Amino acid sequence: MPDAGTEPADTLAEIAAFGYERARDELVNVVKMLEQGGLDLDDSLALWERGEALATRCEQHLAGARKRVEDAIASHADDTGE
Repeated sequence: MPDAGTEPADTLAEIAAFGYERARDELVNVVKMLEQGGLDLDDSLALWERGEALATRCEQHLAGARKRVEDAIASHADDTGE
């Protein structure tokens, strides 16, 4: 988790480079930490924001995968004349 002095832009740039599995695994850890509680408000908010960014990154990967599958199906249909 980034410390309170980490700029959000730095965090977003870091997360933008994550693959799906890394983003998903880190998101799971963020959720566990938030569920455990015991964090002060600033740390909780920073963790929440990181979780939001990680969830967005996962959604981007899934949308890309969905498009690739749809394109492959469309290409196969074009090739077979369906």
